[in-house]
Amino acid sequence: MIATTLAVNAGVTLAAVALTFAIAMARKRWDTIDTFWGLGFAIVAVTSFAVADTPFALAALTVIWGVRLAVHLHLRNHGLPEDPRYVKMAKRMGPNPALPMFLRVYLLQAVILWFVSLPIQLASGWGWVSWLGVVVWIVGFAFETVGDDQLRRFKADPANKGKVLDTGLWRYTRHPNYFGDACLWWGLYLMACTTWTGAAMILSPIVMTYLLAKGTGKPLLEKGMRRSRPGYAYYVERTSGFFPLPPRKNVTPR
Repeated sequence: MIATTLAVNAGVTLAAVALTFAIAMARKRWDTIDTFWGLGFAIVAVTSFAVADTPFALAALTVIWGVRLAVHLHLRNHGLPEDPRYVKMAKRMGPNPALPMFLRVYLLQAVILWFVSLPIQLASGWGWVSWLGVVVWIVGFAFETVGDDQLRRFKADPANKGKVLDTGLWRYTRHPNYFGDACLWWGLYLMACTTWTGAAMILSPIVMTYLLAKGTGKPLLEKGMRRSRPGYAYYVERTSGFFPLPPRKNVTPR
């Protein structure tokens, strides 16, 4: 059963990312993969619920998170130019970037998605630790959704152009959405810990947390912010980089 579940989800994930790539080619926008990220996890959760013993609550919470994130990223990117990160990647790959982009970006994200979602694929049963996971998931989901909404409202106000958001959740962490995302995935992992098979998948939330805190998430975003926002360096010095903490005092603006 385990081998079948993993194989089916691998096939479904590959098919979904191939379709996403075809849509990206038609739209001529490589950042289409951002929308796929959340939807991909939702697809894996539904597939796991259908073919394996994944608890309904675990699958449902994954779908809620994945669909919300996909809609948020799609609306955020809609009507704006291509994400500069993808533009730079495509340029580095030469005059015909399609195949390299598929292999190095789209296919790589599919592999990461399949690996990170292992606790969802292999979850079975429900117990007290699952309820603890629900609580952790709620905390993470709240941080992510509230942080995204605060940033959306901040950007929508023309008076904030060139300024740094340092109020609300953003006063305590430079990335409440990334922290919430990581926290949420630890919650999903805990929901899978009712069996040794699920508990053994601890590398999955570790990888997700690393990607958000040290990998393709926070560092790349902050590098661009330092160039475009003059007050961002001061914000970095007084504000926690990931885990929410009170702002540092006695920090002199530069």
